[in-house]
Amino acid sequence: MSNKKNVYLSILIITVAVLIGGAIIYTQSSKSGSKTFQPEEFQPEESPGHVRGNPEAPVTIVEFSDFQCPFCSSFHPTVQQVLENYPEEVRWVYKHFPLDSIHPQARTAAEASECVWEQKGDEGFWQFADGVFESQSRMSNSLYAELASSISLDMGQFEECLSSRKYKDKVETDFREGVEMGVRGTPGNFINGEFLEGGAVSYEKLESIIKKSLLDL
Repeated sequence: MSNKKNVYLSILIITVAVLIGGAIIYTQSSKSGSKTFQPEEFQPEESPGHVRGNPEAPVTIVEFSDFQCPFCSSFHPTVQQVLENYPEEVRWVYKHFPLDSIHPQARTAAEASECVWEQKGDEGFWQFADGVFESQSRMSNSLYAELASSISLDMGQFEECLSSRKYKDKVETDFREGVEMGVRGTPGNFINGEFLEGGAVSYEKLESIIKKSLLDL
């Protein structure tokens, strides 16, 4: 009888261990709800991101962002500071993720930024992005025109580009890519392919992750 009890007890212990192990695996696999992807996949040909910093940098921050998002606005100078302090080690890739239901100006601003890029490339794009985040409370077509003029664009070309929604598909492609990668809010960040929990993290946290990434290379 004692032997039977021991057998039953052993079976019970093994069953519980398997169930607990399965639960742990499920929790870990479901934790972030997002994939990882490699640096070479950060800029698919159909919708390249906008690069700031050393294009050959070993650490890549990919940000899925919304021009009207207050958290993106607060995170923007954080990454600017990172690039100032790590000019050779870090590159920043911007992707559009307009949250239309709560930020009605976000998609228009994203399309306007692409119209700036059309004439002035990534340098112009980032000038425009900096200007929008600095004047986020004034977001409107008049602000976009003001910023475009300050960057010395051909205003007729810019206005035609914006009114025709020339880059709506490019913005939407970025958004769809973000959804596929598991982005649900902004800023949605990846560092060397790993999803960064916490959104608009502090400079200190971002720097610590970058330092660890550099050590892991």
